[in-house]
Amino acid sequence: MEQATLLRDFENGKFFFFSTSSYRGKEKILKDLRDLNPNLKPLKILLYGPTGSGKSCFINTVQRVLLGRNAISALESSAGSASEKSFTVSIKTHKMKKHEGEYYPFVFCDIMGLKANSGGIQTEDIIKVLKGHILDDYETFQVIVLTKVDKACDMVNRDSRKLYHSRKIREKVEESSLSLGIPVNNIYPVKNYHVEITEDANIDVIILMALRDIVYFANDYAERFYEDQEKHCTIN
Repeated sequence: MEQATLLRDFENGKFFFFSTSSYRGKEKILKDLRDLNPNLKPLKILLYGPTGSGKSCFINTVQRVLLGRNAISALESSAGSASEKSFTVSIKTHKMKKHEGEYYPFVFCDIMGLKANSGGIQTEDIIKVLKGHILDDYETFQVIVLTKVDKACDMVNRDSRKLYHSRKIREKVEESSLSLGIPVNNIYPVKNYHVEITEDANIDVIILMALRDIVYFANDYAERFYEDQEKHCTIN
């Protein structure tokens, strides 16, 4: 029996990926993103995390899924690289291309990886970047993109449809939620394209589910920010 509904449910292990419904789910999310018309353009999404965590690879995977072909937007290190240096050496903004030669109304800001010692961007540098774009008393929204799930769980490595059936991935999500204070429903385990050449509808849908929520969250944040700004101006 076909199941057209895509679910995230660790408790019952529900995450349905049948070939036909995966395709329909993918096309539905792509249409939602193509039709997005936010008041603030572009929506800027800052990616930060440890060196080698897969930030640049995530950007390339998103662009690949949006275009339906292999694409390189951000430079990334090779698999198994012994280098501990960040492959991203400056703050770079990546536009996401559409088929028609246009761009989606959101961009990713990729920065050098976080590192405890020298060689990576420092936490205070990220704070400076954020303070340049938001008010001091305004909170930012945060989500976690949990990359490299295929390396964390052999079952998921063999079959990405098992992502939300995996006890190991569930434990990683709960661990991340407790240590960073991010709600579980704001944590997105994903598998990036890295060595794969052919398209995988299951990887695509996992990426698109995360991307759609991130973009919607960014749009909600921007709308609340400007609503508060308008109220502040009216009061004054």
